[in-house]
Amino acid sequence: MAYVAQEVLIEYIKENQEKLYRIAYTYTKNQEAALDVVQEAITRSLENIHKLRNEEYVKTWFYRILINEAIKASKNNQFYADYTMLEKELHHNSHENELVENLDIYENIQKLNKKLKTVIILRFFENLKIEEIAYITKTNTNTVKSRLYKGIEEIRKNMERRVL
Repeated sequence: MAYVAQEVLIEYIKENQEKLYRIAYTYTKNQEAALDVVQEAITRSLENIHKLRNEEYVKTWFYRILINEAIKASKNNQFYADYTMLEKELHHNSHENELVENLDIYENIQKLNKKLKTVIILRFFENLKIEEIAYITKTNTNTVKSRLYKGIEEIRKNMERRVL
């Protein structure tokens, strides 16, 4: 059973490596730190594969580990913001207004507390269902919904203030 679960996990990681990196990068804002977070999550998941009770939940189980590693890294200040790639994109892209608006949204997401930020990222960037987010964050669905709406409202208010 553990061997089969390990193969399922490895296959999931291979198929979703870009998505996993993107989640880590959202927290770390740095390429190297994001790679370190993903690597640490992979190591922890392989060490604890025996705790995965049902292979169908490999996605949410791994997300939980990844998010926890990203939050731990952010608490330890193991990274710094690296916006060089984004800045290059701003100067060379014909859709500058759209990118500036996206950057504004991104910056406002970064200002949210960790609980709201996690829900927003998992829902809108990873398209996870409320139930999956509840499992990953170890909260009930009503709490996830509440955090989702509160996060959206905070982002909206911050963006409105910036326009005024």
